[in-house]
Amino acid sequence: MSLHYKIVGPIIGIFGLLLIIGLFFYQKHEEETMIFPDWKEIKQSDTLKVGMIYNSHSYFILKDQEMGYDYELIKKFADKHNFTLQIHIAQSETELLRLLTYNTIDLIAYPIMMTLDRKQKIRFLENEQINNQVLVQRKGRGELTSPTELIGQSIVVPKNSKYEKRLIHLNEELGGGIYIQTVDDTTAIETLIRQVAQRDIDYTIADNNIALLNKTYYRNIDCKTAISFSQRSAWAVNNSTPILADSINQWIRQQKNFSDNLYNKYFVKAKYFNSKTVRIPRGAISPYDDLFKQYAPTIPWDWQLMAAVGFEESRFDTAVISWVGARGIMQMMPNTAESYGLTEDDLTNPENSISSAAQHLKKLNHLFRKIENNEERIKFILASYNAGHGHILDAMALAEKYGKNPHLWYGNVEEFLILKRQKEYYQDPVVKCGYFRAGQTVAYVSNVLKRYEKYMGHNP
Repeated sequence: MSLHYKIVGPIIGIFGLLLIIGLFFYQKHEEETMIFPDWKEIKQSDTLKVGMIYNSHSYFILKDQEMGYDYELIKKFADKHNFTLQIHIAQSETELLRLLTYNTIDLIAYPIMMTLDRKQKIRFLENEQINNQVLVQRKGRGELTSPTELIGQSIVVPKNSKYEKRLIHLNEELGGGIYIQTVDDTTAIETLIRQVAQRDIDYTIADNNIALLNKTYYRNIDCKTAISFSQRSAWAVNNSTPILADSINQWIRQQKNFSDNLYNKYFVKAKYFNSKTVRIPRGAISPYDDLFKQYAPTIPWDWQLMAAVGFEESRFDTAVISWVGARGIMQMMPNTAESYGLTEDDLTNPENSISSAAQHLKKLNHLFRKIENNEERIKFILASYNAGHGHILDAMALAEKYGKNPHLWYGNVEEFLILKRQKEYYQDPVVKCGYFRAGQTVAYVSNVLKRYEKYMGHNP
């Protein structure tokens, strides 16, 4: 070894160490001297900057409208104080904390886990949620009611997930005997819950709130058996904004009825509906054939196709209101109907519902005009009518990025719409509308087309 290296090497090492120490103290000083806007400054700016994460219950987009338990709660608070809500999407709790630490956001409106370390750094709010991991199983097959009954059972969970870790620890606590079966770590836990409901697997593990939400989609699953201790989580603000914290906490205390109703909407109320039986006149497809014949040509569609949409949406029941607030025969969203000059009450009128739906379908037909094949374009329109066009455009962008045909539905765009429930895809830079659970939309397209074919063969 040369004398030059013996002298210069340690000097470079010491210099590097001093640089790291200097950067640490600079960062610490920057954090300590940063000025965080509290209530007065936020009121003056008229903008509340909020950090959120896309998922199936906290914040998501459906039918081109922002939704979610936490979103609706913070939106009501913002509206009360005439704030413009500026949402910053993070990919993880760690990123949310970083956004809060560096003053990018005023509030984390997402339930982040409460730990002793975090309590020293941030101020948790009073809308505390208590969650744990539960066993997801089917009803009516001798449900397991205790973690000890997992011995001898095969449980399917994503590899390297917190669910696998919990099962490994539980298996050790019980002295072994649980068969832990793992699938690819990109598999969404909601995919496994669906597989339980469809009898493809017997058991999986999920967070209680995710399990409860999925129970509203599948009548046959049970999620009462806890297999972990409870964990607390809540919204949070910076320690330097106590007045903001007090203002939100005071508001939260006054919102019990509203928050209970929201909880019921997202975690209790069934996402499927039971429509009443509507009498179909002899020789007709629906009670409203004349209206479908009048308005379908404006799209332009066969009237039987529009009638198939009406059946799939409501079974032709004018009084149906979905869990998201869609109304009437064609299940138009109030905000969408408003853009066509109608109120919520107007949508219970069959002609209003069908005429506004025709206008909306015509708009979607124009949006997807670059899809030259008319049969293919119809599939994209149907999917957009059910899910909102934003998610369909996202799936088209993903299909193009990954070398598939963005103008073909089956095996192409449909495939990437399904993949939008996985982080790898809904966090992709080409995606604009985030998380989406596509099962209902995929079935919707197929069901409408099958009924359309049936109606075309109808001979009055």
